[in-house]
Amino acid sequence: MVGAMPAPETVKKSFAAFLIRFHSSDLRSIILSADLTLHYPLIVHFAEILNFDPGLAHLLFSHPTDFLPLFDEGAHRSQRVVFQELKDMKDGASEKAYIHVRINISGSPLECPETFPSIGRLRVKHRGMLLTLRGTVIRSGAVKMIEGEREYQCKKCKGRFKVYPEIETGNRINLPSSCPSRGSKTCAGVSFQCIEDSLICHDYQEIKIQESAQLLGVGSIPRSIPVVLMDDLVDLVKAGDDVIITGVLTAKWSSGLKDVRCDLDPIIVANFVRRTNELKSETEIPDDVIKEFEQFWSHYRSTPLKGRNAILQGICPQIFGLFTVKLAIALTMIGGVQHVDASGTKVRGEPHMLLVGDPGTGKSQLLKFAAKLSNRSVITTGLGSTSAGLTVTAVKDSGEWMLEAGALVLADGGLCCIDEFDSMREHDRATIHEAMEQQTISVAKAGLVTTLSTRTTVFGATNPKGQYDPNQSLSVNTTLSGPLLSRFDIVLVLLDTKNPEWDAIVSSHILAEKSKDNQEKKDDSDNMWSLPMLRRYIHYVKQHFRPVLTKESEQIISSYYQLQRRSATDNAARTTVRMLESLIRLAQAHARLMFRNEVTQLDAIAAILCVESSMTISAIVDSDGNALHSNFTDNPDQEYAKQEKLILEKLRLIEEFP
Repeated sequence: MVGAMPAPETVKKSFAAFLIRFHSSDLRSIILSADLTLHYPLIVHFAEILNFDPGLAHLLFSHPTDFLPLFDEGAHRSQRVVFQELKDMKDGASEKAYIHVRINISGSPLECPETFPSIGRLRVKHRGMLLTLRGTVIRSGAVKMIEGEREYQCKKCKGRFKVYPEIETGNRINLPSSCPSRGSKTCAGVSFQCIEDSLICHDYQEIKIQESAQLLGVGSIPRSIPVVLMDDLVDLVKAGDDVIITGVLTAKWSSGLKDVRCDLDPIIVANFVRRTNELKSETEIPDDVIKEFEQFWSHYRSTPLKGRNAILQGICPQIFGLFTVKLAIALTMIGGVQHVDASGTKVRGEPHMLLVGDPGTGKSQLLKFAAKLSNRSVITTGLGSTSAGLTVTAVKDSGEWMLEAGALVLADGGLCCIDEFDSMREHDRATIHEAMEQQTISVAKAGLVTTLSTRTTVFGATNPKGQYDPNQSLSVNTTLSGPLLSRFDIVLVLLDTKNPEWDAIVSSHILAEKSKDNQEKKDDSDNMWSLPMLRRYIHYVKQHFRPVLTKESEQIISSYYQLQRRSATDNAARTTVRMLESLIRLAQAHARLMFRNEVTQLDAIAAILCVESSMTISAIVDSDGNALHSNFTDNPDQEYAKQEKLILEKLRLIEEFP
């Protein structure tokens, strides 16, 4: 069957037999559906066709434009066969006018690089074959109605023929120059009459998808391509969604402007669309790796904080020390559990973090490493982003207004890193308030009113305004408003102060690293958690643990919150209102980090110690407030016992938790 093109009737018959054999249940569901006017998708796996008839599968791959319409007709033929069986047995059975075969290539040989290329690698050689692309929807157009086909009659020979729109010419229906009827004699008629009620219309929508920036090298620009969705595929996706699209690459003439060269722009006509928002993480965790995690914590059962620190040392290992910062990054990346009350109000589970520090303290390196830890991340800078670039912008394309997603929408379900946060204009900062707290963006631009999801963790970095003044508030030192600062769960200050002891430790570490031979470096790296291992661990604990607070942890968090409220000034009182939720999120994140489904006293105190390092509140534990000089201790469990006693004394709970 591969050698020569089979007759259309043969293809319809073969595919109908395939559907009756393997998809009778799907056809029954369609026949028993009530609505006669809907367009029904019939999802068929390419691997099934390949096993049934390799020749038919090859023709579908190489000539999808010719064979997909034949498959639709074969689906209608198989529907009639199944309908004859059902009409006498069940009431409500009816034949449907619109059934579309959708090809899913997952698990088939078409998942190879040649037929599953990145958007930037699309070339002319891919035109006309069945392709699959992966990307993020950055623009979503309005749903329109277009002509799908129209029937004409030749006035000379009275022959009838159908005319279809051409995507290349902007979906125009062009009449033939002469009558295409093929009777015993050739008809040269040039006058045609449209037959009434022969017009068939389709729902039509154009979206634009962009390849992931994480898969590109440095200096590469993410490429995008428009995609045509029709019938049952329209309105399946929105801006910010991750999608896998199977379709056919074709071309479309660019709009003709005077004195401008007319080009052919590539475009994908989609056959199947799969949203992968629920599958955003591409991290596959084998069972043996999960056993490694369990064995790791079994080994550190008696000294759990030592095991935690072993994990933290794998975060940005090129930077020495910074224990508090690395712990905060781990808690921010893991996050807490989203809470939804009876009224439907949601309390976010994703923490936000801000680093304030002098130049040269490693803020940008920490941001970039955090982006590598996340399966979905967007990195931008305050100077290079406007409010439209961060949230959403309205763009005009072919006379129509569309919404184009910004960084926060594209990072939905992941991490958005914003460097040089202080360089953003005040108006731009104000636009992200809703995105950080309510995790949505309300849009009312160019007549487009909608709401987009921004369930993302924001990780910002900024420089202080001039020399950092410890006597002034953080808002004065950073020129960031109080409402914006209150949305960050953790704000850490990295000050490059003169500390001879710290300078000696850091210089010794750097010189020792330079003088180490390759074998010693290899031994050190073997004992440290690798980046892929950290990614797998973070993904696993986020998916499998939903920690709940114990009574002890609730009491500690509540007492600490009340103490902060009593000690807060009138101006700072607003800031501490959100602190209770931040403490719960961080305590849940620490429980996940410790491989637990329960928030214990240890997790609550660890969250308090992390918040204590933040300069947005007044510390009740003695702290210099400079996270730059925090280092890993040799006996973290013993150190924790001292800190626990101090905090319980301050909270006057020492008698209840002896």
